[in-house]
Amino acid sequence: MQLVVRDSQQGPFLTQVIRYAQAAEQLNATELAQIKSKAVLMSLKFADKFYNKYKMHLLEQAAYDVIGIVSLGLMALSDKDQVRALQLLLAPEGLVKPFQKGWHMLSTVHRKTSGKSSLYGEVDEQLLSQVSCPPDSEEWLGWQAYQQALTEHHRFQAMQLLRQQFYQRQQFDEFEHFSLEEVLAEIVLYRALTGGGQVKQDLKRRLREIDFAEHWFNDAYLMLQTEAVLAELPAENASAIRQDLGQHFHPALQRTLLFCREYQKQQRLDASPEKLDAFEHKHGLTSPLLGWPHYLDL
Repeated sequence: MQLVVRDSQQGPFLTQVIRYAQAAEQLNATELAQIKSKAVLMSLKFADKFYNKYKMHLLEQAAYDVIGIVSLGLMALSDKDQVRALQLLLAPEGLVKPFQKGWHMLSTVHRKTSGKSSLYGEVDEQLLSQVSCPPDSEEWLGWQAYQQALTEHHRFQAMQLLRQQFYQRQQFDEFEHFSLEEVLAEIVLYRALTGGGQVKQDLKRRLREIDFAEHWFNDAYLMLQTEAVLAELPAENASAIRQDLGQHFHPALQRTLLFCREYQKQQRLDASPEKLDAFEHKHGLTSPLLGWPHYLDL
C-alpha cells in the first residue's frame, strides 16, 4: 500500500502527515514500514468484514476506506495539526485509535431510515464513499463531506427535539415539514396566537376566536416569541437552531400573521371551505406562509 503523494498539502490527511514527516526527517524507514504494515492488516480485516478479501479490487477498496476513515479520525484527534497527528501515528496503537475515532464520527451522523440498510451497518454507505480515498489522490473532500453530514445531523436532532417538546402528538409524517425553519415557525406562530401550550392540529379552527393585537405585527414581537421558544431548549440545541435560521425567517412569519388576520375575516364572513382553501392557496403561491399549518383541518 502506497501512502505518499506529490504535494504535502494534497490528498488524504494521513498521506499529508506522512509526506510532512518524511520531508522533516521525522519518520524513518522502519517507522514508515510499521505504519504501512498496520494499514495493510486493517485493510484485510475491513475487506473480510464488509467485502471479500480474496478479490483484489475489493481489497483495494477496503484500503481506500481505511485511509479515508483514519484521515478523518486523525484530523479530529490532532485538530488538523500535522505534528500532533504524527505523534498519534507513532504511538503504540498507531492507526487503530484514529480509525476508531473516524468510524465513531461516521456512525454518529448516520441517520437510520426505513429504506435500504447500509452495507456498513451503522455507517452511511454514501458518506463512506465520499470519505474513502486513494493514497495518491490530489484531492480529498472527506472532511468537508463529514462536516456537511454533521450539520444535517444537528439539524435533524434539533427538529426531533422541537417536535418532542412542543407538539402534542409524537407521530409525524416526514413530508409534513420540509425544514427546521418550518417546524420552529409553526411552534412560534401557534404559541403566539394561542398564548402557549403544545401545538395541536386545531389552529385553523381556533383562529376564528382569536383577538389580534396590533403589537403582534412587527418583527420585534416575533423575535421575542422565537427566543421564548428557544429559551426552553438546552443551550447547545438553541444555538444550533439560531445558526440555521435565515434572515427572512421573521419577515416571513410576519407575512403569515397578516394572512392569518385576513383568513379570520373570511371565516367570520362564513366563507365556504372551498373559498377558504382557494384563499389559502392564492396567498401560499404569492409568498411563503411560514408557520401556517398545511394539514387538513378535519
